[in-house]
Amino acid sequence: MPAILDSRPVLFILGLVLLMVFAAMLVPAFVEWGYGHPDAGAYFVASVPSLFLGGSLVLANRTGGRIALHRRDVYVLTAATWIVVPAFAATPFVITDLGLPVTEAYFESVSGLTTTGSTVIADLREVRPGLLVWRSLLQWLGGIGIVVMAIAILPFLRVGGMQLMRAESSDRSDKILPRPGQTAAAIGGVYLGVTLLCVGAYLLAGMSVFDAANHAMTTVSTGGFSTSNASMGGFSAAAQWVAVVFMLAGALPFALYVRALRGAPGSFLAHPEVRLMAGVVAVASLLFVLPLWLDGAARPLEALRHAVFTVVTLITTSGFASTDYQLWGGQALLLAFLLTVVGGCTGSTAGGIKMFRWWVVALHARAIVRHTVQPHRIVPRSYNGKPLPEDVVTGVLGFLVLYATVIALLALALALCGLDFVTALSGATQAVSNVGPGLGAVIGPAGTFASLPESAKWLLSLGMILGRLELLTLLVLCDPAFWRA
Repeated sequence: MPAILDSRPVLFILGLVLLMVFAAMLVPAFVEWGYGHPDAGAYFVASVPSLFLGGSLVLANRTGGRIALHRRDVYVLTAATWIVVPAFAATPFVITDLGLPVTEAYFESVSGLTTTGSTVIADLREVRPGLLVWRSLLQWLGGIGIVVMAIAILPFLRVGGMQLMRAESSDRSDKILPRPGQTAAAIGGVYLGVTLLCVGAYLLAGMSVFDAANHAMTTVSTGGFSTSNASMGGFSAAAQWVAVVFMLAGALPFALYVRALRGAPGSFLAHPEVRLMAGVVAVASLLFVLPLWLDGAARPLEALRHAVFTVVTLITTSGFASTDYQLWGGQALLLAFLLTVVGGCTGSTAGGIKMFRWWVVALHARAIVRHTVQPHRIVPRSYNGKPLPEDVVTGVLGFLVLYATVIALLALALALCGLDFVTALSGATQAVSNVGPGLGAVIGPAGTFASLPESAKWLLSLGMILGRLELLTLLVLCDPAFWRA
């Protein structure tokens, strides 16, 4: 007989997350109040639904004892969090002076929380400071993950917080600290520390305090929201190099930061993903900059800066832009599209397929080649000094097939909404990879998603959530066997 889903733990923790959204919404309210703008009260009004529903769920679903989250509960909670929370986080976009329609507000909210960076706001000069801070704060919270914030609370409720971390991401990582609460606190501390360092670096690069704080939140989270219509192109060359450094910092495994602080600083250089990402950045930057140097299209140092910046923003799925790289020719467009799906390291704020999976694919391909040459030879596969289990290889290959299938189906659905081939394919790819800009005149680095039909925006919102949850967490809910288990 199928087990009955106990909704109380799920609703209780969802209520706690909504209360966090309520608390976060007070930040832009005080920013608006500090600037003397009338929108300050609108944020207090916008926070009421989160406070009311969150508080009601917490009070109505208290059990008074141990809260047990089973595997099915974890999947439901994770999916519900990433679908429901953006709806409440979208409220300020609707009721403030900007007054976005519901579809566009939800799209902007999803894009923020999933750290995608796609936007429907055509002119950021019309957006007041409080809402700019709210966009950046959504990405900063989404970068470390609403789920990670929940992990900090779950140990007090005597539930296995690491269950949620596994549900948010299909990556496999060793425990860095014995308890989930310690892990969450350590990662949260590192995340905050790196963000503060980024603020200081931006200030030294000439940014104002407001711009530095906003861009630090969206850089470390590899989100890509900016306070300027020109994105990072509106700031100095020094600021762009700062962005490169901290985008890479956000795309590295945060577990390595904790290990480095605990006395193992060499873990960064020894980690296969870090070495692979460094190699990809170096090679891709060279492929970008060589045509620019040969054509004399830009000064050497300027061309190098734009090339490195573009490669890093695409690989880390940040979505910033220092210039419109679509003007660099067909080879740049193809390379940019390929880099869209690469992704950062596992256990980071970046999206995409991730370096770990590419490393596994390379190991598997090498084993196939060697086995073809010597059929009876046993080719060992190891990752970071440990044997690579067969189920991991199978899982990675299955994920890649699913990844490509979802992008193809989403692109087809977008094409049926009236989008052209380039916009549909690049839009689907950037959404699932959580990158931000696509290709073409409409959604390229110099455009926005404002002109897309409503149906396309809902589809892209779904794609962004699917990508943030790495597909399986949400898709498994569509399997009837999941509910019969």
